[in-house]
Order: sequence, then structure tokens, then C-alpha cells
Amino acid sequence: MSLLEIRGLKKYFGQVKAVDGISLHVDEGECIGLLGPNGAGKSTAVSMIATLLKPDAGQIVYRGIDITRDSRAFKAELGYVPQDIALYADLSGMDNMKFWGRACGIGGAELKKSIDRIADIIGLKDRLKDHVKTYSGGMKRRLNIGVALLHNPKLIILDEPTVGIDPQSRNHILETVRDLNAQGISIIYISHYMEEVMAVCRRIYIMDYGRVVADGTYDELISINGSKQSIVFGMTGDERKIMEEVQKIGPCAKQNGEYILTVACDAQVLTLLNHATQKLGSEIQSYRVEKPSLESIFLNLTGHGLRD
Repeated sequence: MSLLEIRGLKKYFGQVKAVDGISLHVDEGECIGLLGPNGAGKSTAVSMIATLLKPDAGQIVYRGIDITRDSRAFKAELGYVPQDIALYADLSGMDNMKFWGRACGIGGAELKKSIDRIADIIGLKDRLKDHVKTYSGGMKRRLNIGVALLHNPKLIILDEPTVGIDPQSRNHILETVRDLNAQGISIIYISHYMEEVMAVCRRIYIMDYGRVVADGTYDELISINGSKQSIVFGMTGDERKIMEEVQKIGPCAKQNGEYILTVACDAQVLTLLNHATQKLGSEIQSYRVEKPSLESIFLNLTGHGLRD
């Protein structure tokens, strides 16, 4: 039996189907990824899992208990790290940890021991006496994770934990996630960065417009593409016109200044691209073939790029 099971979860805001019948599961000691663009419904889904929003339909079952009916045991074992920083800027890091620890029912020697343990995990032991308003964005994110760990949760939800931080802090957070998972803690990791999900998650759920469009391990998701591959190319000219013409060949998205075309293995692709450039009065500046990626899977499934 899975640690957590989500069955047919729905949440509507008027006519907007923010979450439209998703199902997923998390096994004991597993780290799963919830991947999708902004507006895919990821944060709404985890807000329901974290009992912050009431579902319109569906079940959230933790250790065999429907938490929409009884969430007490679930809340005691859940650590939730929201996308927005949930800290008091005018308090020190230590005082923030004491406040949130007491809010979880921890105090005295137990809280001190927990803070010492967590300070080592998040790498902020030397800065806990400083006010949070003096912290960098990465330090705030790390403390945000730390306060969610104080009560030794069995399941952690991390909602976009690396947004707006420097690469060094990002790598520290990813390493922390891997370490926590290695200790047997189950994790739901939400992101729109594919490289992060691939780095820490064993299984991945891809969401778009409130629905799960694919799920599985990386290898299983790659197999969805079958013989399809990614053609990555640079091209000069009007982006709108280029996209309009290239999408006649196959699904195409633009990322980091390059176009990504998902097509079957076909020797005629370069010829078709050359015809497109001639029609546009443009030219190909670079061209390479890449192995299938989560980006190409998402593009193949949805017809648009992950960061659109």
C-alpha cells in the first residue's frame, strides 16, 4: 500500500478547472516530482494535499485514512515548504525556528536538539542569530525548508523551493533534498525546472492545464516518445513567423534562444527546415540532434514548451 494516494482530485474556481481529476501516489521513502509550467495546477494540487484548500472532489488517502475527513495524524507527519517565504523577517533565524517549532508542539530540550540538527542540514548554523531580513534569497529558502523539518516529518512537500536564488544555494537545496530522501523521508517535489526534477526524483508526474498528461520514471517517460527526437536549432528572423512555419513540421518551442523541434527520426527534417528558411528569407545558424528529454516529451504531449 502506498504512503499517500491521490484519487481523482478536483478543484474549480468558477469556470476555471485548476485541478481536473488528477491521481498519483507516493510510496514510503520515495521522492516524486510534479512537473509543469506555471498555471498547470501544481500549487493548487499540493495546497489541497497540505489541507490548505478543500477539494471539490476526489480523495487524499494517507496511510489508509482519507485526510479530507480526518487529517490529524497526517498533519503531524507532514512538512510543507510553500513557494512563498513563510518567515518573519524582523526575527532572527533562531527565533523563527523556535516560533515554528513551538507551533508544531515542540519545546524545551527537544526543540533545541531539533534546531541544532536542522541548522547543520541547511548549513546556517553560523547565521541563526542574524535577522532574516539580512539573509540572501537562498538563505531564506534554506531556512524555509528548515522550519518544515523541525518536527521530523515523514512526508515533505516542497513547492518550487529554488525560485529566485543563486546557483550555489540551488545546488545546496537539491543536495539537501537528496540527503533527506536517502534518510527515508518521502518527498513531493514541485517544479517547472526539468533538470531539478530529474536530479532528485525517481518518478515524475507531468501536469498541464490541471491534468496529469504522463507519469513514470525517466526511462518510462522517454519511451513515450518512441522514435522521436529533439532537433535543436538557431534561426534568425521573426520568432512568430518562424514558429508558425516550423510547427508545420512538428511541435516546436523556444528555449534559451534556440528552437526545439520534436519529430520522428527522419532524414528529411533538415531539408524541410531549409525549405522553411527559404520561405521566410531566413537562415539556420546552428543545428544539432539531441536524445529525447523531458522537454521533448512535454512538447510532444502538449504541443507547447514547458515554460510557455
